Amino acid sequence: MFRKTILASLLVSSAMMLAIAAPAAAASKSDRAREAIAAAEAKLQTAESLGAATDAPRDTADARAALATAKEDFKIGDREPAIREAIRASALADTAIGIAQRHKNDAVASARDAQQATVEAARNQLAAAHDQAAGAQQQAATAQQQAADANARAESAQQSAAASAADAAAARSAATLAAQTPPPAPQVETTVTTQHPASSHHTRRAKMTRRTTTTTTGSVATPSDQVTTTTRVTPQ
Repeated sequence: MFRKTILASLLVSSAMMLAIAAPAAAASKSDRAREAIAAAEAKLQTAESLGAATDAPRDTADARAALATAKEDFKIGDREPAIREAIRASALADTAIGIAQRHKNDAVASARDAQQATVEAARNQLAAAHDQAAGAQQQAATAQQQAADANARAESAQQSAAASAADAAAARSAATLAAQTPPPAPQVETTVTTQHPASSHHTRRAKMTRRTTTTTTGSVATPSDQVTTTTRVTPQ
């Protein structure tokens, strides 16, 4: 009898627990469905903000359809199907987010590479411009040096020409002066030698310059003396 009473009490307690747990379980499924739908809707909005409608149009469309189905099931009280469709919508949204994020990362990397290539090209162009400027400066310096050398050679040539002209003028002046000045008369020297027949020997000499005038000095020759005259002409 005691055992039957205890068994009856246990059956009543179990029935009461089941009666209390049923509404709690129903309330838990509703909350889970709401949470699943809210999570799927947030993920779908995130996917669309990342451009998933363009990068993953099929997954985005399927996620939107699954979310709509989950909302419809929740509205008519089908909690389990609503939860399943919401979970499916979340999974599809996650796939779309992944694809969109990958495309975005690829675009960012491509833009970064393009920017790096642009910067590198600009650096190369700048270096080439610097090299060209340095070459132009070197060419300008060389041209200036060549111009200075040419000017120096021209000045030297002018000096040489001036010296040659001065020499030519001096030569012309000397030639003109020589043409205007008559040449000097030749110097004539006459020597007269007189020999006496006896013992005396006397020589008389006379030197004539410019003119052939003979000047005799000494004793006068006698008819018996022998007179010898020698004339020498020296050009001036």
